[in-house]
Amino acid sequence: MTQSPATEAVLLHRDDNICVAARPLAASVQIVAGGRTLTLRGPVKLGHKIAVVRIPSGQRVVKYGQAIGLATENIEPGDWVHTHNLRNEDRELDYAPATQIPPPPAPITERTFQGYRRADGKAGTRNYVAVISTVNCSASVCKFVAQRFADTLRKDYPNIDGVIALKHDSGCGMAYRKQAHEMLNRVLAGTARHPNIGAYLLIGLGCEQGAMDYLLDSQRLVPIGGWSASPARPPVFCMQDLGGTAKTVEAAVRAVSELLPRANDVRRAPIPAGELILGLQCGGSDGNSGVTANPAVGVAADWLVACGGTAVLAETPEICGAEHLLTRRAVSPEVADKLIERVRWWQWYTGLFGVQVDNNPSVGNKEGGLSTIAEKSLGAVAKGGSTALVDVYQYAEPVTAKGLVFMDSPGYDPASTTGIVAGGAQVVVFTTGRGSCFGCKPAPSIKIATNTPMYQRMIDDMDLNAGEILSGRSVADVGREIFEEVLAIASGRPTKSELCGLGDEEFVPWTVGPVL
Repeated sequence: MTQSPATEAVLLHRDDNICVAARPLAASVQIVAGGRTLTLRGPVKLGHKIAVVRIPSGQRVVKYGQAIGLATENIEPGDWVHTHNLRNEDRELDYAPATQIPPPPAPITERTFQGYRRADGKAGTRNYVAVISTVNCSASVCKFVAQRFADTLRKDYPNIDGVIALKHDSGCGMAYRKQAHEMLNRVLAGTARHPNIGAYLLIGLGCEQGAMDYLLDSQRLVPIGGWSASPARPPVFCMQDLGGTAKTVEAAVRAVSELLPRANDVRRAPIPAGELILGLQCGGSDGNSGVTANPAVGVAADWLVACGGTAVLAETPEICGAEHLLTRRAVSPEVADKLIERVRWWQWYTGLFGVQVDNNPSVGNKEGGLSTIAEKSLGAVAKGGSTALVDVYQYAEPVTAKGLVFMDSPGYDPASTTGIVAGGAQVVVFTTGRGSCFGCKPAPSIKIATNTPMYQRMIDDMDLNAGEILSGRSVADVGREIFEEVLAIASGRPTKSELCGLGDEEFVPWTVGPVL
């Protein structure tokens, strides 16, 4: 990556025919990029692209050394390059599975965080008591139960981070034991078993298709926190059996009151950093996401992998056009094939509704400088760093591998992050260029700004500023800062989203198929 002398623009790769504006630039301003002096033919916003050479109509536009689309008209040096003169290119990618497997990183030893050692051996970074709704019909009851502990909890139980209601809009209107049902089961079970949950109970209506007994038996859920009506089953409350809303609330409040002393009986202790599972998420992206925050997160992910930990890349629609960079790094053709199968499934699935994956860049993404899904994906993949891809998981499937892994999920941030956390991630790093305000209880969400103006404008929500890279700070240096922040947050330091009280409404399980 090279920058102009005044940090006006960034040339990311020697093969690129565009550069990226590092600050808002006015028409007729002269900049230097790739050894060329350019005069801008019009104003260009922060994060948007500028042609550094003439790009004839029909020729590929190249960013990160990769094609991001085709010019739809002749583009002259100094021209603004965006959706008005660039379109996505539908082409076959050379996946070359497992042909560029990187060597393992040099091991990093003796790095630790202060976490909670659970009875099953897992390591937690937070200590919540969860009231989990198995169906939308019990969502309000779960909320009412959690609200009863909002004011007095920290005074009486200082080692508990909160009683949280994990509620959602599904649980019925789905085929029994089919894909949507199994996906929801994985989310609910993964959340109940999550190491950041010190105790939990389940509340359902009683007649829903997502039957409680099937969830308990198929997922082998067992009680944690020391309280259960049955030694083999977690505390379960059925509104229809208990006599309705008010009676269920009172019964569940009594149960939570019995769970709290046991859940509070924990202390933080040193735990190897290699026991962390780090979720990698981006949302509200802009043209600088792939220049600053995402590659810096990639450095942090590499550090964690070197410690023996796990980094989880996700959002399948947002790797489309860049998946070949991951298949080549896969440890085996079988792992590469699992990723390719997920990409092809998404192409089929979106086609059912007359939608293309390239519809993904949002209005805000485009306003921030992203033009095509290939451009967005190439920047998003940078969060995965440089280590080998060791496995690919279904949505909310328990993550067991060490190293860089991929989880199939949608590009919609709440649904994607819900799956990553249900899979076991105890901490999430979340990059944003437009300013996404996102929390995801029970896992802390570290917000990383891609540019300084947004960071300063939204400083109450942003934890770190990767926009300093545009002013000359190295990607490696910011990546190291992110890694250290992950360990500090895992040890109990609150994130900005936690200080703002976010995370209770962002539990959004992804389900597919018809609502029946």
